[in-house]
Amino acid sequence: MSRKFSLAYLTIPGTDPIEQIRIAAKAGYDCVGLRPIPMHLPNEPLFQFDRDPRLFKTIKKTLSDTGIQLMDIELARVREDLKVEDYESAFSAGAELGASDVLSSVWTSNKEFAIEKFAKICDLAASYNLRVNLEFVTFSGVPGLPEALEILKTVNRPNAVLMVDTLHAHRSKVTAKDLAEVENALYGFIHLCDGPDYIPSLDDPEMIGVAREGRLYPGDGEIDLKGMLQAMPQNPISIELPNSKEIQMRGTLGHALQCLEKAKQLLEDY
Repeated sequence: MSRKFSLAYLTIPGTDPIEQIRIAAKAGYDCVGLRPIPMHLPNEPLFQFDRDPRLFKTIKKTLSDTGIQLMDIELARVREDLKVEDYESAFSAGAELGASDVLSSVWTSNKEFAIEKFAKICDLAASYNLRVNLEFVTFSGVPGLPEALEILKTVNRPNAVLMVDTLHAHRSKVTAKDLAEVENALYGFIHLCDGPDYIPSLDDPEMIGVAREGRLYPGDGEIDLKGMLQAMPQNPISIELPNSKEIQMRGTLGHALQCLEKAKQLLEDY
């Protein structure tokens, strides 16, 4: 079976779900990751298809017409000011559209709170046969691989898995050897992108700036992508590669095409 590639929402951020699905189809992806759960950011477009019957119906038809699958929905965050119960309608709608996975991350330093709420997310998602992929983010409440594995071990939910983003892994100083020591069954899908070898400090604007709009095409940076990918099982790859300059130059379709082409080239080389 060939490896599946998904077009993540953040690769062409702000694109409505219908256009994102069509771009994924034109570019040759197998799947998409959509964002029905808002981030509550300034000027953020809302694509809450769980609360918009017309949008839900159009997404369902577009997925069917293009043959694109919905792989995951995002972003089920753990944070003190957010109620994880509010995610259930997105879980229900996502599952109805064929999603298999949920992306989750933790934005609190309160470990007990994080464990309790992440476990609740897993239980809610289990009702809809969804896996919950816990992503460690260098500047989040779960900044590295050990912290993520600790939460997964503590909650001990069968639908809880680890999601590795190659940029965050590099910046959290996670090596291919570290990844190889993780049990294969713990892995969910993988976020793929490249980036510079340099690791900025947490208070450096580049730490968040590169992550949100300056990621590099696979092979164009200095991250040990081949080593990381060889250390993990051949699970689906979600290309999460926001780059505002490339989008401005190539357009959303051109950027999505280049992301997939460079990813496939990287995999062909090993």
